[in-house]
Amino acid sequence: MSTAAPLQITGSNPLVEGLERLPVHPTALVIFGASGDLAHRKLLPALYNLAHEGQLPERFEMIGVGRRDQEHEDFRDAVIDSIQRYSRRRPDPNVLGGLLCDCRYVQGNFDDDAVYADLHRTLQEFDEQAGRQLDRVFYLSTAPEYFPVIASKLGAAGLDRAADARTRIVIEKPFGYDLASARLLNAKLLAVFQESQIFRIDHYLGKETVQNLMALRFANVLFEPVWNRNYVDHVQITAAEDIGIGSRAGYYERSGALRDLVQNHMLQLLALLTMEPPTAFTADRLRDEKLKVLEAIVPCAPEEVPEMSVRAQYGPGVVGGEPVPGYREEPGVSPDSRTETYAALRLHVSNWRWAGVPFYLRTGKRLARKLTEIAVILKPVPHLALQSSGSVGIQANQIVFTLQPDEGVSVSIAAKIPGSRMRIVPVNMEFRYGTSFLSESPEAYERLILDAMRGDATLFTRNDEIEALWGIIDPILEAWALDTTSSIPAYPAGSAGPEAARELTGDSRMWRRL
Repeated sequence: MSTAAPLQITGSNPLVEGLERLPVHPTALVIFGASGDLAHRKLLPALYNLAHEGQLPERFEMIGVGRRDQEHEDFRDAVIDSIQRYSRRRPDPNVLGGLLCDCRYVQGNFDDDAVYADLHRTLQEFDEQAGRQLDRVFYLSTAPEYFPVIASKLGAAGLDRAADARTRIVIEKPFGYDLASARLLNAKLLAVFQESQIFRIDHYLGKETVQNLMALRFANVLFEPVWNRNYVDHVQITAAEDIGIGSRAGYYERSGALRDLVQNHMLQLLALLTMEPPTAFTADRLRDEKLKVLEAIVPCAPEEVPEMSVRAQYGPGVVGGEPVPGYREEPGVSPDSRTETYAALRLHVSNWRWAGVPFYLRTGKRLARKLTEIAVILKPVPHLALQSSGSVGIQANQIVFTLQPDEGVSVSIAAKIPGSRMRIVPVNMEFRYGTSFLSESPEAYERLILDAMRGDATLFTRNDEIEALWGIIDPILEAWALDTTSSIPAYPAGSAGPEAARELTGDSRMWRRL
């Protein structure tokens, strides 16, 4: 295929001058579960936007694999419809035509050998057209029970290696259900693929603000000197959603908030926030430092779980002026369900830099608003000399990374109110991606798909990281599973969460307002 020329942005923006685009080798991308929701809402629009910006290789081929019975043309029409509905920019017919001119579809069950034989033939056709072997990227956008099945079948069909090209497999979350299942899945994948071929994706790591967290820490002498227990009072990581579970009751009843967001996204954010500077910005050096931090988080003992964690379910309430049902009234949810829709933890990193600093994590459905942020709250000044009537008061400085809805960074400082008296008020210095770079931030999947095609695993999770993440969460899950008698607190839909979460921070600290 030949992708269209990249979009030309008029006007000069000095902040993007000199940025380089690393080359991507000719690639065939195979999407398992190509007729599924994730593919149509995220993956296919991401591929279009990469093509629109000229970031896909000149020779790029796409194959969809799914159980739905449809022809190549039907699949192509479905892809066009998804891109038109979900792309962050209006599709250009020329770019769409170049992207999809020869896309193929392979129909069948994921455990059917005939599917992999058909896939093998299709890849060989593309190789012959290109006059060389294309790199292969197998993207598993399927239910997790199919991950080991597909990996095994790819190996049996000889698709795990290519003589003159690179082969990679991308695994979506959830990666395991607990520590034991994650270890088993790792073992099954590593029986077919080498670790360097496996890309375990966490889309949070592809967000610009997450990557900017590292830039802010390690490229600015202003921040790093205070990034330790001497100056940081505590840290809050919030992933709040205002929506309910919708039609996902089957998945959510098996998962819950702790598995759905804390075990992966939120602990990854904590690791990036607290890790030591890597000696080089390469995949393994960066992941080595994250692993050290994760291993320094001491898992809760069973008797500590009640005082270190809070779980709750949303009850009936009002969201956006409309009444909404409680979790147990949602279609497909058991009326006596004990699955948590809200989880909050207090964790500690037991190393020299962070000893004694509490880290508070909270996530929930049907909360007051949609917000994902990391707030680093510094210690207060030691002497309040600048007090005067009329002051709002000197408050602790805060550094806040906002991941959604608006990506950016803000720093709160104390400033004097104009006038003859010394009156102090907190003000914010803010950086927003849209206004600073005169463009919309790319979707996380755009960056991660491109990195997988390049073979850059920096923003992907290694096998030992996965096991360390589950090692932190497993004791809490086990304690909650064993406790079958305690009532599950309820919080009204549209609120900031359960009252019990306030006790987690103690009397001297408070959760940031949602």
